[in-house]
Amino acid sequence: MKYVVVSGGVLSGLGKGVTASSIGVLLKSAGLRVTSLKIDPYLNSDAGTMSPFEHGEVFVLDDGGEVDLDLGNYERFLDINLGRNNNVTTGKIYSQVIEAERRGDYLGKTVQVIPHITGAVQDWLESVAHQPADGSDEVPDACIIELGGTVGDIESAPYIEALRQFQFRVGRENVTFVHVSLVPVMGPVGEQKTKPTQHTVKELRGLGITPDILVCRSTAPLADETREKLAAFCHVKPEAVMSTHDVPNIYHVPLMLQEQGLCDILELDCNATDLLEQWRVMAYHLDTLTEEVHIAMVGKYTNLSDAYLSVIKSLQHAAMAVDRKLVIDWIEASHLESDWADSSEREQAWEMLKQAAGVLVPGGFGDRGIEGKILAAEYARTHSTPYLGICLGLQVATIEFCRNVLGFKDSNSTEFDENCKNPAVIFMPEISKTHLGGTMRLGSRPTLWQVEDCTIRRLYGDGDSVDERHRHRYEVNPDMIEDIEAAGLKFVGKDETGQRCEIFELEGHPYYIGVQYHPEFKSRPGRPSPPFLGLLKAATGQL
Repeated sequence: MKYVVVSGGVLSGLGKGVTASSIGVLLKSAGLRVTSLKIDPYLNSDAGTMSPFEHGEVFVLDDGGEVDLDLGNYERFLDINLGRNNNVTTGKIYSQVIEAERRGDYLGKTVQVIPHITGAVQDWLESVAHQPADGSDEVPDACIIELGGTVGDIESAPYIEALRQFQFRVGRENVTFVHVSLVPVMGPVGEQKTKPTQHTVKELRGLGITPDILVCRSTAPLADETREKLAAFCHVKPEAVMSTHDVPNIYHVPLMLQEQGLCDILELDCNATDLLEQWRVMAYHLDTLTEEVHIAMVGKYTNLSDAYLSVIKSLQHAAMAVDRKLVIDWIEASHLESDWADSSEREQAWEMLKQAAGVLVPGGFGDRGIEGKILAAEYARTHSTPYLGICLGLQVATIEFCRNVLGFKDSNSTEFDENCKNPAVIFMPEISKTHLGGTMRLGSRPTLWQVEDCTIRRLYGDGDSVDERHRHRYEVNPDMIEDIEAAGLKFVGKDETGQRCEIFELEGHPYYIGVQYHPEFKSRPGRPSPPFLGLLKAATGQL
């Protein structure tokens, strides 16, 4: 087993996840089986209860794991399916060690960070690295390990020490340390400054880890003198200083690393498969798209795109498939509401909605902006605008239909009005009301088709069912289904019990689809998610 450990310095948000994923692409291009792990040093057990404003989206895995969004990057780039144990958190490690201490596993010894916490981390990494992730039963050949945060963070210290020990446990020749850092460009002549990287590498080496490869983020390609200076002060070879400067799209990153000789440093034949050529075609195809398609994204976290990262990527995958340049028009849902104080913002929001070729209402929690989302669903329904509702987007469209087609003007979700007389959406009976973490309907579940033929079924292709990932606490009220379907909103996909409504499709509309699950989590470059592909096809007249 070969390990690539990716750490970061200077500041967060440099793209460690994309770097780790891109290195994984190079490993796969050499014919290796690859898996990946993310270490998050926070005390939370998982990302399930964390605010999108603080942490970005919560990515959901097949086994129901609620994890960091970087695991979404790994799955999309490497076309693998990971599990909850591929995301290591301090909460998980400490819970495991404390439970072992309570059982008496340590035979009366004093339980300490070293060796018990660091040992538990190493055991975890080695165990998960050997678990297949590509759908086969074959043990992976290589594992990418990304350490979250930046070197020097207090909470990262036990993991740095665990990784220092780990290199001797598995053999130094089997571990490659990659450090991602920032090279800022200063002054009118654009001087590239190396001091931030020098300091972060010095700190990392002081903790016992010497990076083999530097990946330097900058706005422009590294100058030769910058590369030589970094090599001299950071104890790496000049050819091992990689420049990851700004590029038109992230699919260029594996190609950029390969062109700078990373495959040679890792002793890989990256032309052993045609994978890199596929990436090259995809990256340059995306660069050449000029005809735009505007999709209105109606949500509540519109100032933070990471909150909808997988949705954005899924739209991009689908836009590439229909040869269009994607333009997302971000609409704050509350701005569509009639009582929004700023009339100019309201007019602008409505103008963007009316001009869009398609409307998407993504998932979310809480009542802020709900009436705006309902108005967006109504506009799309009554103006034949292609619409895709995901999770909450399905629910608000169902509420709108009950209000304006069935005539139940007070219809709502019990999430927002517990005393609603005609609830279109209700709390799922088996879900805990006292604990938030890990208590939703989570993970991959089958949805069975209820009709022989419909638009969304044709998009999915062959099969009597589809498996998609869920994350929700509320569902369409089973008592309302008969009336809703009689009025033309058909629930064409249901769960295995036949009670839970998973997919709706509106009769007589160009494309009005709602899904209770989250199809964005399984979309891949070159293999877009069917509901997203349908939205883009409908928005461009290709459906």
